[in-house]
Amino acid sequence: MTTNTRAYAATSATTPLGPFRFNRRTPRNDDVSIEILYCGVCHSDLHTARNDWGWSSYPVVPGHEIVGRVTAVGADVKNFKVGDHVGVGCMVDSCGHCPSCNQGEEQHCAEMFTMTYGAPDRIDGSMTQGGYSDNVVVKEHFVLRMPDGLDLKGAAPLLCAGITTWSPLKNWGVKAGSKVAVVGLGGLGHMAIKLAKAMGAEVTLFTRSPGKEADAHRLGAAHVVVSTDEAQMAAVASTFELIVDTVPYAHDLNPYVPTLAAGGTIALVGFLGDLEPPLNTMPMVMGRKALAGSLIGGIKATQEMLDFCGEHGITSDIEMIRMQDINDAYERMLKSDVKYRFVIDMASLKEEA
Repeated sequence: MTTNTRAYAATSATTPLGPFRFNRRTPRNDDVSIEILYCGVCHSDLHTARNDWGWSSYPVVPGHEIVGRVTAVGADVKNFKVGDHVGVGCMVDSCGHCPSCNQGEEQHCAEMFTMTYGAPDRIDGSMTQGGYSDNVVVKEHFVLRMPDGLDLKGAAPLLCAGITTWSPLKNWGVKAGSKVAVVGLGGLGHMAIKLAKAMGAEVTLFTRSPGKEADAHRLGAAHVVVSTDEAQMAAVASTFELIVDTVPYAHDLNPYVPTLAAGGTIALVGFLGDLEPPLNTMPMVMGRKALAGSLIGGIKATQEMLDFCGEHGITSDIEMIRMQDINDAYERMLKSDVKYRFVIDMASLKEEA
């Protein structure tokens, strides 16, 4: 039986999000049905709503930082029961048989993972719809267990911002004593600082905006460097093993390359597109330095990240909003006017007729 669902959706690239009703698909034997309690707001939601990447299909219900409560499970579900607190991130399916999927790296599925919203279901072809809604139905393999005691509201952004920054920290072997820098202090940047600090790294924030020292130190950064200050940049030359760059728009990477230690890496997690200005490869070749990209993480890695956050009491710094305030939140997000992630209280959807 399908479930009638309250939601907010974008119906075109130029109209505000508004109330929307649709039917969730009939749960399958390996599905988990979830009442959504909270949903984080990601830049990707806005880009999809406004078709900034050119692939949006309307109507679309955004939202892939989902935390909720299990309301029903299919006959073949083994790991969840009614009442469990669970999460759903950016993926709800993948091919399950390619080399990446077999290695637990579903985000690199050779046939492309099924996105939580705006993608065709692999079985019936219906379009997936996301977490700006009161319920969701998800294949068991792509449901995450929320650790006991972790604040559910603050945990919602871990399903995207958390795993997006955890992935490069783990992949490039950050450990106690590592020297890590983070570029940008926003939704991704503040999570990168918290996670790197908890791993034992010495963390530095790169920012273009003086005055962020107090917040950066509160989050766990040992140092703050103003990237437009040549003297400050020169003082950290040849320092960092890893730089996690969270900036979501084209920017000049050249000033950061000299701050890498020999063999160091800049990992891009915030920007998709052509670099501008071009990158000078000379210092990279001479110093065996690397520029890399990183995309969320597989289901196993995401659960490991959640468990780590549960052990260390790590959640996102959030501002709670009602569903009805989403369009204002998008405009504020474009101005970086949030510290550091909006989270929607989905109980507000009950106010809709």
